[in-house]
Amino acid sequence: QVQLVESGGGLVQPGGSLRLSCAASEMIFSRYTMNWYRQAPGKQRELVAGISSGGTTNYADSVKGRFTVSRDNAKNTVYLQMNSLKPEDTAVYYCNARLSLISTWGQGTQVTVSS
Repeated sequence: QVQLVESGGGLVQPGGSLRLSCAASEMIFSRYTMNWYRQAPGKQRELVAGISSGGTTNYADSVKGRFTVSRDNAKNTVYLQMNSLKPEDTAVYYCNARLSLISTWGQGTQVTVSS
């Protein structure tokens, strides 16, 4: 089963940028749909962005135009470039890999947007 390790979170000021990475152990990474979710304190986990095996992307309305999801199948890695960050983007960000009935989660990385 695929294992996921996120990195790149941290503290950033409003208007700043961060790039999250999610490295997968699975050799057939290219077949998975990869998603980024986030969960803020007291709120439900929500889908932020996703990228299919074919490269089709989708975004939550709240991040469209600010976040970009991409993947490098040669490195078994998916990225989330986050620009123009807002305090409301503060959350734990989780990487998710999905293939048919298989759904695997990473451990999460904290993103805090604050001055």
